[in-house]
Amino acid sequence: MMTTLRLQTSAILLAGSIFNAGGAMAQEGPGQGYAKVDNGAYSVVAEVRAKPGKEAELRAITLPLIELVRGDPANLVYFLQENRETPGHFIFYEIFANEADFEAHNAMPYVQEWFAKLPDLADGGVKVMRMEILAPTGK
Repeated sequence: MMTTLRLQTSAILLAGSIFNAGGAMAQEGPGQGYAKVDNGAYSVVAEVRAKPGKEAELRAITLPLIELVRGDPANLVYFLQENRETPGHFIFYEIFANEADFEAHNAMPYVQEWFAKLPDLADGGVKVMRMEILAPTGK
């Protein structure tokens, strides 16, 4: 019983330290990260699906984009997600202040290199929805 309690306490402390080390949003309180995203910001939701048998290869060339895009000062938000039920089906969620920043991002050499590899790995290329962020009145 005491060992179980110590393990549970250790797990809670570890989880707390991971989330607190996660960055400013966790330390500043709920929702504070949204302040940097203005009404009208340029958002993109994109998807790409691997060709059968190419899931691991597409994942391998796509994962490095996370650090590269998040390192771009013009990028406000970037998430890469993979469908748990269909490995190799990726969804990108990106926010930039405006369309010009997004287009500059697409022109970056590492993005162009990624696009150049897609014909061999992706089924049908990238499908993109260009969106506008809507913020509450008064923002």
